[in-house]
Amino acid sequence: MSVAEAYDAVREFDPFDLNAPHAIWNSLRAESPVFFHEPTGYCVVTRHADIKAVFDDWQTFSSENAQAPMRPMCDEGKRIMKEGGFTAYSGLSARVPPDHTRIRKIVQGAFGPRRFKSIEPQIEKIVARQLDGIAPKGKADFFRDVAYEVPAFVLFTLMGIPDADVPKVKDWAASRALLTWGDLSDEEQIPHAHKMVEYWAYCRGLVAARKEVPGDDLPSDLVRLQAEGAEITDEEIAGVMYSVLFAGHETTTTLMANAIITLLTHRDAWDAIAADPTLIPKATEEILRYTPSIVAWRRKAKVDTEIGGVKVPEGTDILLIMGSGNRDDAVFAQGESFDIRRDNARNHLSMGYGIHFCLGSQLAKLEFGIMLRQLTERFPDMRLSEGQNITYLHNISFRVPAQVDVEWGAKA
Repeated sequence: MSVAEAYDAVREFDPFDLNAPHAIWNSLRAESPVFFHEPTGYCVVTRHADIKAVFDDWQTFSSENAQAPMRPMCDEGKRIMKEGGFTAYSGLSARVPPDHTRIRKIVQGAFGPRRFKSIEPQIEKIVARQLDGIAPKGKADFFRDVAYEVPAFVLFTLMGIPDADVPKVKDWAASRALLTWGDLSDEEQIPHAHKMVEYWAYCRGLVAARKEVPGDDLPSDLVRLQAEGAEITDEEIAGVMYSVLFAGHETTTTLMANAIITLLTHRDAWDAIAADPTLIPKATEEILRYTPSIVAWRRKAKVDTEIGGVKVPEGTDILLIMGSGNRDDAVFAQGESFDIRRDNARNHLSMGYGIHFCLGSQLAKLEFGIMLRQLTERFPDMRLSEGQNITYLHNISFRVPAQVDVEWGAKA
């Protein structure tokens, strides 16, 4: 690649455009792996080793900006949220030790394998019910008709939230994503600010309700641990709910949708899994590597430092492009190719790395594995509908398709 081509890649890079970013990411890895992006004011990092090193050094590279709006909230939006009592703070992803360590240890005790294993039969039923609903139709928007709701129903089972609340929590989650990682105008921010007030009130109400009537669910576990002496406040429990009610289903929804696009585009992989479901664990890791839900995350330099030999001043905001690092040939042979038998796919960065490694990774993989097994068993001839142009949400982090039209059975 020439210097001019490398300059073009930097100039053309738009972190909000996730429709087809891989070619530009590839160019950046090759010639400009760490560079300053003037339009956003972020230092952009694209190689696997550099991203991993930043994630691993929480003292130099703080997570304090992980949940900060890419575009600051307008004055009217701030007023709405302040008067509405919105005081939400990240459950874990934007916290730093010692608070992060203290809260994560408590949450990890409740949000872990024992709790996930206990709801596995319910996950099977939730997936089967959703697939029963589409089976007679011969076609579906997989994103909206299957992937959109299944992870929410699973998570809400874990959280003890009624199915009737799925639509409004999904709506709040979309608003949170757009406010935090999108590029909204002042006018566009206003309705979402109102929804954040509603969302935070719901999370606080959830904690209060479990104090009155405990159940067999995650918020009840945290309230019980608090009563037994665990050092966690009501606001911190509500903050965990605020984070989990978003991250615990939106990312898995997107994982499922992107996986179907990828597997049906690489037909040999879909057919191989249909013939041999024991391939699913490796396929899951390769899908997370090749087409992750979250393609970028943020950090802030706390001191003058370097990334990949490039000087980074104290206070610099950093954008880590994990979607690029996941295809780095230095780690993954022929990184731009999709191979469900790849031996080191689990070295991807899609779940983060270090102290902030995704707490819900086991649940996401469990849900996805059940979904993929049932799908390939019931719809081995599923295919992408012809002629569709799949587009993605305009934001920096979540590669969310607008819709994924699929068909099965005899062609019309």
